[in-house]
Amino acid sequence: MQEFDVTVIGSGPGGYTAAIRAAQLGFKTAIIERDKLGGVCLNWGCIPTKALLKSAEMMNKVNHIGDYGIKVEAVGFDFPKIIQRSRKVAEASEKGVAFLMKKNKITIIQGTAEFRDDKTISVKDKDGKEIDTVKSAHTIVATGARAKSIPGITFDEKKILSATGAMLRQEVPAKMTIVGSGAIGMEFAYFYRAFGTDVTVIEMLPKILPVEDREISDVVAREFKKSGIKIHIETKTESVEVKDGKVFTKVSGKLNETLESDVVLLAIGVTGNIENLGLEGIGVELYRNGIKVDKDYKTNVEGVYAIGDCALIDERGKPWLAHVASGEAVNCIEKIKGIHAGDIDYNMIPGCTYCQPQIASVGLTEEKAIAAGYKVKIGKFPFSANGKSRAAGETAGLVKLIFNEEYGELLGAHIAGAEATELIGELVMTKSLEGTAESLIKTIHAHPTLSESIMEAAGTAYGEGINI
Repeated sequence: MQEFDVTVIGSGPGGYTAAIRAAQLGFKTAIIERDKLGGVCLNWGCIPTKALLKSAEMMNKVNHIGDYGIKVEAVGFDFPKIIQRSRKVAEASEKGVAFLMKKNKITIIQGTAEFRDDKTISVKDKDGKEIDTVKSAHTIVATGARAKSIPGITFDEKKILSATGAMLRQEVPAKMTIVGSGAIGMEFAYFYRAFGTDVTVIEMLPKILPVEDREISDVVAREFKKSGIKIHIETKTESVEVKDGKVFTKVSGKLNETLESDVVLLAIGVTGNIENLGLEGIGVELYRNGIKVDKDYKTNVEGVYAIGDCALIDERGKPWLAHVASGEAVNCIEKIKGIHAGDIDYNMIPGCTYCQPQIASVGLTEEKAIAAGYKVKIGKFPFSANGKSRAAGETAGLVKLIFNEEYGELLGAHIAGAEATELIGELVMTKSLEGTAESLIKTIHAHPTLSESIMEAAGTAYGEGINI
């Protein structure tokens, strides 16, 4: 039996961050991983998908390269090489995590973890044979989540795809139906459309990107439709059936028909990986396919914690995002150490979608701000009025800022357009410091930059916009 101060189950962004911070604070630390270091995010999610999306962006750039005065005789692509590049990026990320584990003297235990009744952890190999036993003063469950399916429908990753299957295909399908228009659905819609796939997006709710501000969703919908992507909102998926090498998706609502395609991607969310961990055996309380924790990430069992996508704080839920897991990891470990870390404010979490145009937001949408009782001032600035955007030929989208009329405090920030996922950082910082419209307006931004659109949007809310 090995003994540790802190043991982390799972090595995704939450798990490996928790292990590193624990080691930095002097804890003897171990991490248990059943598959690849880095978890889903680094191996099958966040990082390799961004490599795919970069290839799609480059393809779209080349298709419009004549707009920049450059001539190219022939344009083509090697799809297997695009996938291979993505896998190489993932492999480099996995090696990076292995290096960090070694650098911080963290013990890596390869295998599947399961709690025994006495809270020790049995580690088994792929054949189910016990290969190690771990005793730990503090155990953090960071097992993440997996793609959710529609009841009665099973992923075969050939015709009915999760994000993993969509990421590993070696050929471009002629037709694809995507069920769900959150970040994963929209990113893959953009990716496959860039290489010629006829893409149809099905969304049950009244708008795509349901968590985003209405105007932002409308901008993206408009740009996607321009590219040839078909979008059907307020449409429910009733069934998915594979027959004679094709996939038939029956839908109802605003659209009532059966769609034929080569593949279907189900992108309707995730569910926590909480099975086969022995949690019930030690009395850990579960809640809505997750592990119930308090604001310090403690479960109801002494010495057992949970962070990231497998953990739920209350019925409101929280964003399923890698940076949320990493933030919770540091917060959890510092509280274990006795450092006054405060609590994470989930209203300060930025959300990003990496298709083109990119989408990024933080805080309240206009609708939610009004519903919460605020009198608001709205500032908007289109990228078409920004000099750098025009020079770059990337004028789609806008910055939209929502301020509390009474104090000028930034309540929410929403961007659709070029480099939105980079621009949002300034607004997250502003909001976290309780910044106001005045602080954004009076901060001199470099010219010409995309970030000037933030200053200009704040200005328009108070009648001080210069370039609009």
